[in-house]
Amino acid sequence: MAWVSLVVAGLLEIVWAIGLKYSHGFTRLGATIVTIVALVASFVLLGRAAKTLPIGTAYAVWVGIGAVGAAIGGMALLGERASVARIAFLSLIVAGIIGLKLTTHAE
Repeated sequence: MAWVSLVVAGLLEIVWAIGLKYSHGFTRLGATIVTIVALVASFVLLGRAAKTLPIGTAYAVWVGIGAVGAAIGGMALLGERASVARIAFLSLIVAGIIGLKLTTHAE
């Protein structure tokens, strides 16, 4: 269950990271509310996952999911540049996340 919480926390990190852009510096109420709710929920789920998983693994996976998702979201939703190199380096982050999952045992 810790891994499920961690993955959902990472997905919510993507929501709040992209929400930061849509909130325009917290000047748009709807986007600001979504951003804050996603941020709080993401931290709560990360905290729950960290009860069982090593904190280094939990934090790295959480950040990795958020970073890859925010980068992909930026390219897909915000018109950010997509290049072969950028995709290749994002793939390395994904490989690291998978590697951490495969080598970590919950306590």
